[in-house]
Amino acid sequence: MAEPDFIAALKALVNDPAARNLDDDAAVLEVGGETLILTHDTLVQGVHVREDENPADIAWKLIAVNLSDLAAKGAKPLGVLVSHMLGDGDARFVEGLGEILQEYDVPLLGGDTVSAEGRRVWGCTAIGRATHTPVPDRRAAQPGDGVYVTGSLGRAMLGFEEDRRFDKAYRRPEPRLREGELLAPLVSAMMDISDGLLLDSLRMAEASGVGIELESGSIPVADPSRRDDCIRWGDDYELLFTLPEGVADPVPATRIGSVNPRTDASLFLDGEPLGRADKLGYSH
Repeated sequence: MAEPDFIAALKALVNDPAARNLDDDAAVLEVGGETLILTHDTLVQGVHVREDENPADIAWKLIAVNLSDLAAKGAKPLGVLVSHMLGDGDARFVEGLGEILQEYDVPLLGGDTVSAEGRRVWGCTAIGRATHTPVPDRRAAQPGDGVYVTGSLGRAMLGFEEDRRFDKAYRRPEPRLREGELLAPLVSAMMDISDGLLLDSLRMAEASGVGIELESGSIPVADPSRRDDCIRWGDDYELLFTLPEGVADPVPATRIGSVNPRTDASLFLDGEPLGRADKLGYSH
């Protein structure tokens, strides 16, 4: 199965509203008067990180991509559980893990270790506490909203290509936790950009049942000469969000488009309709 087909099959098993029909970045679970956010991501050697990546950087990225999902919900991290496949550089992995846990003041709560042949795989479950309810949802963009993005896109792509200016953007992304908390009370919809701006914008539009119109010239990119690559490559972990007209943006961000009623397509770039067949971003 392709990734969208597998997720569609899983939806038949979902019967708890906490799962948000598998259409969002994380699960939202009400427990004892608290609203908890739970998310899980996996990194695969040679797919999400280079074959020869420094294990310390792998540990950083593993935690960062999960914290980015919490950021998209405006959540405060409560802790992580880590799955590690033993092999070369285990001590360096622990070193990098300690660095990011200290940087973001996140407790390590547990996890698992395994040993096996083949490509190495790492997993992380992150748990957070909502700082605002209702918790932001990628399914709630409304016609008339503006579409915004934090940061500049394509930095991770250039870092992967060994542009020294953006080296850390690929190896050690910085989750937008503070921005997520500030945005949570104001946004109509929010998610992080992991698989490319175009693909993730399409996902938000489809989940919300609206159309999103993006203006390519307004999108901040790290290399304007490669604008198309920058908005498709992914791994940036910036926040993509929508705000109602008249609501002031509380964080540094750029308006890149508008939300419109759904027509014959969910995503438009400079007036042209785009679909999944257009290779909008990264998909397994």
